[in-house]
Amino acid sequence: MIVERSEYKGKPMLVIKNGEEDKFPFSFGLSKAKKILENIEEIKKFVAEQENRG
Repeated sequence: MIVERSEYKGKPMLVIKNGEEDKFPFSFGLSKAKKILENIEEIKKFVAEQENRG
C-alpha cells in the first residue's frame, strides 16, 4: 500500500494506492479524513462483517 500527499484546487489531499500501477487510487481531503476518524470503529466493524461473509 502506498500513501501519498497531493493537492486538489489548492487543498491538501491524501492518496492511497494498492501499488504504483493502481489505476483507481482512493483520495480524500481533510473533511472526509475527519469523518473517517470519527467513524473508524464502525468502518472496522463493517470490514469484519464483509470479510466473514466469504
